[in-house]
Amino acid sequence: MIVSLTIVRYRKAFVPFALLAMAMHRLPLALQKGCTFWKLLGCGRRGSFDLTPDWQQWGLLACWDTREDFDHFYKTSFIAGWWKKLTTESWTILAEPLQAHGLWDGKEPFGKPDKQAYTGPVAVLTRATIHLNSLKNFWSHVDEAATNMASSHGFITSVGIGEAPVYRQATFSVWESVDDVKAFAYRSREHAEVIKKTRSENWYSEELFARFKPIAAWGTLNGADPLKGLIKFETQ
Repeated sequence: MIVSLTIVRYRKAFVPFALLAMAMHRLPLALQKGCTFWKLLGCGRRGSFDLTPDWQQWGLLACWDTREDFDHFYKTSFIAGWWKKLTTESWTILAEPLQAHGLWDGKEPFGKPDKQAYTGPVAVLTRATIHLNSLKNFWSHVDEAATNMASSHGFITSVGIGEAPVYRQATFSVWESVDDVKAFAYRSREHAEVIKKTRSENWYSEELFARFKPIAAWGTLNGADPLKGLIKFETQ
């Protein structure tokens, strides 16, 4: 399995096309050969959960049976052509699942991988559907957690993505190593306290956590290549 995340940016004048794409691109994805799971996503203005949407930046996360299936989509699909004509920049990262637990819309999109021996750069997806009665508590802790993540050892880049504003949110981040991820998640007092509260106060109706091995990346994100010189793998 290959997992792709593509983030694209539209000109301000083309934001209506971005909104239109959220509806129009569903059918091509549903019919796309080799695509087993997909989500059209909005983006926040910061690199984590965010209440303020970036109306110019949008994303697509998808799972593919093979790299060939993704390459065919990226080179020939209606969606790829739309991106080339209507967006000002794009960034794509491809990755292989290392570990995953939890559900996304009742599914396990990345299967049940459990590859413990991996060493090297790692991408992390944290995704949740938040109970409406927990929104206030959840969002009151987001700013501090996002600041801590961005200043943590081994942090490379992140993007806030979501299927719906406020209550269906995710963060996709890239780190230098699994140990750096663990240090942020469990040794950071502030973040460890947030994790504890998600359990004790039952913030989420559904959640998913996954780690991936990055295998390729190209393009720019907010005007720069976030992985340039930091990770050695395939680019286009």
